[in-house]
Amino acid sequence: MKIKELLSSFEEYAPLALQEDFDNSGLQIGDREADITGVLICIDITPTVVEEAIQNNLNLIISHHPLIFSKLKKINGSDYIEKSIILAIKNDIAIYCGHTNFDNVYNGVSAKICDKLGLTNLQILAPKTDILKKIVVFVPESHSEIVRNAMFEAGAGHIGNYNNCSFNLSGTGSFKANENANPYVGERGKTHFEKEQRIEMIYPAYIEKKLISKILESHPYEEVAYDIYKLDNKLDIVGLGMTGELKKEISEKKFLSLLKEKFNISSLKHTNFLNKPIKKVAVCGGSGAYLISTAKHSGADIYISSDIKYHDFFLAENQLLIVDIGHFESEQFTKEIFYDIIMKKNPNFAVRFSEINTNPINTF
Repeated sequence: MKIKELLSSFEEYAPLALQEDFDNSGLQIGDREADITGVLICIDITPTVVEEAIQNNLNLIISHHPLIFSKLKKINGSDYIEKSIILAIKNDIAIYCGHTNFDNVYNGVSAKICDKLGLTNLQILAPKTDILKKIVVFVPESHSEIVRNAMFEAGAGHIGNYNNCSFNLSGTGSFKANENANPYVGERGKTHFEKEQRIEMIYPAYIEKKLISKILESHPYEEVAYDIYKLDNKLDIVGLGMTGELKKEISEKKFLSLLKEKFNISSLKHTNFLNKPIKKVAVCGGSGAYLISTAKHSGADIYISSDIKYHDFFLAENQLLIVDIGHFESEQFTKEIFYDIIMKKNPNFAVRFSEINTNPINTF
């Protein structure tokens, strides 16, 4: 299997267009056309992790955190990033990073935290805006079903728990082909009227290129008339963080004990106990202090994230319990998401979880 074939599965699951503006997800080192000998899955990339891949004859590393994040002006081995790059290139090791695009998908990093805690009724905590669009295309009635199904196949027409959603209106279209045209119906130089359907669907902006391609392939007209509109609607299946509910409410201390057990944590930072049971839980993998207010407004009893600063804890204002479980700890199970994607693509593939603990933070 070539690298590009496997990465297409990753980018179908979590499109690169969903990464945050500051991010650098995707293939950072290597040739998409190269054959894969095996895959090493990790959270961070260090020279020791690259060595691990070399020793096990694995020429593709899938990492959550990008190796190349900031601009590089030189690569001379002056730090762990440059050393890792040099070592990977010398040994034909490809490096792919799935970062905030995997934070933003519904079955991503935060959903994995919810899964480990046994939460149900999952919803995105901060759904994305400015990502939904509507397309309107005009199709002769003879081909309306063909074009409509092609649009569904491309990924348009999803609303909440429903798919294949569209609005269809019959009407009459008119056009006059000039001498250079090759009209599907009608004659050159004469105004033609045709029974058509107006088909409307919403879609996420990141599938636009694929959607338009499918429309053009399935539409019989030489010139296809379509309109695109930007929408202010939120896309509830894409965004950062997640909320869920415990099957049965439990005390704050019992819930923190559950957190420590499931995430293998020796100690937790948290705000004052409110002496009320925990039922609704809000989470965000990675650095999530900016979602504290959103978590409060969601009605959550507790908010779990990491990299929460001293003054951020004051934002709890006795409305919910805030817990910092650590950055690495909150994202450690992202490796399982990567593994499942690979196994679905090729269950016989050589895949290895990195045995290197790259968490730079220790407690005493």
